[in-house]
Amino acid sequence: MTEFEPPARKLTQETRLFINNEFVNAKRGKTFKTINPRTEQVIAEVQSAEAEDVDAAVDAATKAFKTWKKSNGCDRRDLLLKLAKLMEEHREQLAELESLDNGKPKHVADGVDIGFCIECYKYYAGWADKQSGKVINTTRDHAGTFGMTLHEPIGVCGMIIPWNFPLLMQAWKLGPALAMGCTVVMKLSEKTPLSGMMMMHLIKEAGFPPGVVNMLNGPGSTGDLIARHMGIVKVAFTGSTAVGKKITIAAAQSNLKKVTLELGGKSAMIICKDADLEQAAIACHVGLFVNMGQCCCASSRIYIHEDVHDAFVAKCVEMAKKLRTQGDTTSDTVVPICDLGPQVDEIQFKKIMSYIETGKAEGAKCLLGGNRLGDKGYYVAPTIFGDVKDDMTIAKEEIFGPVMQLMKFKMLEEAIDRANTTHYGLAAGICTRDVGTALKTARDLDAGTVWINCYDNFDMACPFGGFKESGWGREKGEYALDNYTAVKCVMCPVDGKLDEDWLQQAGKIFEDTGKVFQDVGNIVQKGTDDFMKNCQNLLGLK
Repeated sequence: MTEFEPPARKLTQETRLFINNEFVNAKRGKTFKTINPRTEQVIAEVQSAEAEDVDAAVDAATKAFKTWKKSNGCDRRDLLLKLAKLMEEHREQLAELESLDNGKPKHVADGVDIGFCIECYKYYAGWADKQSGKVINTTRDHAGTFGMTLHEPIGVCGMIIPWNFPLLMQAWKLGPALAMGCTVVMKLSEKTPLSGMMMMHLIKEAGFPPGVVNMLNGPGSTGDLIARHMGIVKVAFTGSTAVGKKITIAAAQSNLKKVTLELGGKSAMIICKDADLEQAAIACHVGLFVNMGQCCCASSRIYIHEDVHDAFVAKCVEMAKKLRTQGDTTSDTVVPICDLGPQVDEIQFKKIMSYIETGKAEGAKCLLGGNRLGDKGYYVAPTIFGDVKDDMTIAKEEIFGPVMQLMKFKMLEEAIDRANTTHYGLAAGICTRDVGTALKTARDLDAGTVWINCYDNFDMACPFGGFKESGWGREKGEYALDNYTAVKCVMCPVDGKLDEDWLQQAGKIFEDTGKVFQDVGNIVQKGTDDFMKNCQNLLGLK
């Protein structure tokens, strides 16, 4: 018989800050509005962290680190597993809030975002008790020297996350940091602050000690305070390349803290003439339209071999016509997780519409969409441009919206060169049925991730990060653990020499012990002599 489990309690929506395991008011009382992108109405007034709040969070994290860094890996493992379990119990409410604040459809928030978050926390729970250093074979005096490395938690980590996947970006950073024994001061995006703060109920309920996780809200200026804080030894940022450069400068101008960056992209997808066009079209469809195009690795530049160009373009357009939007979840569609919600806010909406108008003005052919949907909410119609040239603005700059660019090529080497002609290097893809061509092209593409005959195929064990101006370091997988550890080398001579003080103490102990044994021997000898005399007297012997 299955044991009955009561339904999960309803979590309260929090707009305060979370410091030292308590929800607290911002010291200066400043607030900002968070907006529902479907209705353009205010959801809530959220408290904004200033310098005093950042200081309080760092102080709490610093104090907690003294003991958290020495915690057992198995205990950290169990806490992360408990957090994953609690997230599973509350996934419906978290998905509702993620959808409300971010705009993505609820079933996408639940099936994609929340599902990946749970997997992330479970994955890093598995690493919490397995990280270790190495025994080093020294190049000199190998027989007389013992060397080893320790991988120690780096310390108090500052984290600044974006708005496109609020809960998932939170998990990608909290998971490895907590597993390795670091403490955290994180700033949520001011565009989507609600779901990440609701998670703090679960952090506390899971049993994480006070000060281990501290969660702040605020604008970019709050992130700058984190990047410059002298009590933070490492900062992790996900967002635009422009802001990533500012984070790096702030870290350098303060205490030269370690920096990891997951930044923007203008990712290319190459469709070879031998590709399975249906498979390739689905890969491009997912790569561009998932999350309303608001993905740093979106496959927004698609290079198509001239022999299959027209047929492939037709497939892309037909698939995009079946995209569901504005709350439609019943119409026939190709990939349900590509269902569209509104863009995150008015700023992003206007930016995308501006790029669309620029594409038209520069001579690209709008094959689909190119307009807003409705008069309420930040909905952009799925848009496809053909006849795009490499020097057009929409082919060079990150749009971060549901706008696909289609281009033609003759030779594969030409397509690879064009794909690499960008200051970005986050992701790329190739569709071909020739495995040799696929693997060679994967080596030639300047990107941190290359997908073959698929796109956006994410797995927690596989690292993610960029080349060039798309970032430093890697998220996910074992590689992410390096972001939150410092390597310490320990060396010791193997010379057999004992400490002189210890030798003197040991000698004295042996000397004293010898005296004791001598005294015992004298007593035993005296007793033996007395016993023999008594025997002689009894026997009348002299």
